[in-house]
This record gives sequence, structure tokens and C-alpha cells, in this order.
Amino acid sequence: MPHFEIHVADIDRAKDFYAGLFGWKFNPMPGADEVGYHLIEGADIGTGKALTGGMMRRMGQPPAAGSPIRGGTMTFGVANCDDRYAWSLANGGAEALPPTDFPGIGRCAYVEDGEGNVVGMVTPAQEGDH
Repeated sequence: MPHFEIHVADIDRAKDFYAGLFGWKFNPMPGADEVGYHLIEGADIGTGKALTGGMMRRMGQPPAAGSPIRGGTMTFGVANCDDRYAWSLANGGAEALPPTDFPGIGRCAYVEDGEGNVVGMVTPAQEGDH
């Protein structure tokens, strides 16, 4: 089963960011207080399937804003890419790639989450979109 993890310096700030951006909820994982591990509850907008992910305290300094990607990039389906992109910029995110149409894929954007991570969002193309 695929699982992703987001590494952050400020767990509360990051929980607020991702809860607002994707509607996720977070539950502390028993026995993982030392690393501040929280299990993520949410679903992929494209499939409706539950996500399996976690958020934990970053072990070291985050990369500077605007740095090249270090690690994986997470991309999640959203109902309206432009709306979620605008929300992220108004709530502590920074531009990485503005909303762009990719024929046959959909409308995609990437933002920095304020914690040194880049996260993508895509509104899938509807059948017949070219």
C-alpha cells in the first residue's frame, strides 16, 4: 500500500496548511510523541480512495525557500486547482509552478508549503479535454 510522509519543522502550522488546502485531518500516532508523528485522514478527490500518509517533525533544517526539490514531490487531486492555488498563497504557501493546463492530464500547480516541501495539485482533465 503506498504511503507518503511530510517532514515539517512546525507541526501545528503544517497541519493547519494541509487541513485548509486538502481538508485533511490528523491523529497523533500512539508511541510516536518523540517525532510528533501524525497519521493523515483524507481521500483522493480523483478516486475517492483513502490516503495513507503521515506528518512528522523534520530531523534537521528545512531547505531554503526556492531551493531545488529535495526528496519526493507529492501531488493530489483537487476539485479546482486555481482555487486551491490561491488559497495556498494566501495561507503561507509560495509559488513553485502556477496553474497550468496539461492536455490529457488536467490543470496542475505546485506550491511550497512553508516547511521546505513542494506539493502539487491537479484538477483532472474531463473526458474530451485535449
